Amino acid sequence: MMDQKDDIKKDIGTMRRKFLRQLTAIPALAVLGAASLTFETVAQEKIKRAGGSRLKIGLNAYSFNDPLLKGSMTLDDLLEFCAQQGFEGVDLTGYYFSGYPQPPSDEYIYHVKKKAFLLGLDISGTGVRNDFTYPDEKKRRDDITLVKNWIEVAAKLGAPVIRIFAGKQNLEGFTWDQAAEWMVKDIRECVEYGKARGVIVAIQNHNDFIKTAADALKILKLIDSEWSGLILDTGSFRAADPYAEIAVAAPFAVNWQIKENVFVGEEQVKVDLPKLVKIIRASGYRGYLPIETLGAGDPKVKVPAFLDEVRKALG
Repeated sequence: MMDQKDDIKKDIGTMRRKFLRQLTAIPALAVLGAASLTFETVAQEKIKRAGGSRLKIGLNAYSFNDPLLKGSMTLDDLLEFCAQQGFEGVDLTGYYFSGYPQPPSDEYIYHVKKKAFLLGLDISGTGVRNDFTYPDEKKRRDDITLVKNWIEVAAKLGAPVIRIFAGKQNLEGFTWDQAAEWMVKDIRECVEYGKARGVIVAIQNHNDFIKTAADALKILKLIDSEWSGLILDTGSFRAADPYAEIAVAAPFAVNWQIKENVFVGEEQVKVDLPKLVKIIRASGYRGYLPIETLGAGDPKVKVPAFLDEVRKALG
C-alpha cells in the first residue's frame, strides 16, 4: 500500500513540475510575477480538508440536455432515473427549470427538493449560463442579477454550490488582465451574495476565458474568498497533458464534471479513469463527482454505461 501511495505522489509531483515549467510562458500570469512563482505560492489558498479523500457519484443534469429541453423528460423523471441507477446525488442545472432564466416558484423548488430527499438523493449543485467577459457593464449587471437570483434558488434547494462561467466574448482591444479585472469584481459581488446565503459560488474551467489551470488559479487567487472555488471540468482543458492541468487545479475543486473524454491538445480521447481517480484522491477531495455524458446517443444507455466505468475505477 505504501508503494502505491509513493507512486501516486511521484506521478502528481511530475505533473506539477511539468505544469510549473510552462507557467512563465503564460502572459496572463505577468501581473503575479510569474518568474518567481512556485507551486506552493499558487496553492497557498487550496481548500483545507480532513479525513482523507471520500468520493460519491452524482449525475450532472446536462447529460439529459436534449430530452429535458424538448420536454420529453421532466426533472421528476430525471430524479427517478438517478434513484433507479443508484446515484447518490444530482446536479440540477438551472436551464431545466421551467421559465429559466427566471427563477421557479417556491412551490416548485420545494417540490423538487422534497422529491429528491424522498428518493435518497442529495442536490449537489446547480448552475447558470452567465457571461462576465462583456466589456459592456450593463450586460454584466444583468448577469450579476441572474446569478444572484439563482443563488436564492440554490439556497432553497439546499444546493451547497452554484456553478458560473467566466464567459466567451471576443475581447479584441482588451487584454486578458483587463477583462479579468472587471470579471473578478463582478464575481466577488456574487460570492458575497452567496456567502450571506450559505452558497459557494464556483467558476468552471470551460475552454472559454479560462483555458488552463493557470487561468483558473489566477482568477481564484484574485477573487480571494473561501466562498468561491473551482468546478473542475475534466473535459475542457486543451493541453499536451490534460492530467497535469487537472492535478494542479484539483486542490481548488469544490465540485467536478467528470466526462467520458479528455483533450490531448485538440484531439479528443477516452478518459483514463484510473489515472483520473488517483489524481482526485491524491488531492484529498471529499464530495461529489457528478458525471456528464455528451454527444450522440441515448443518455439512458450512455449514462449507465459510463456510471459502471466510474464505479469500477473507484473500486
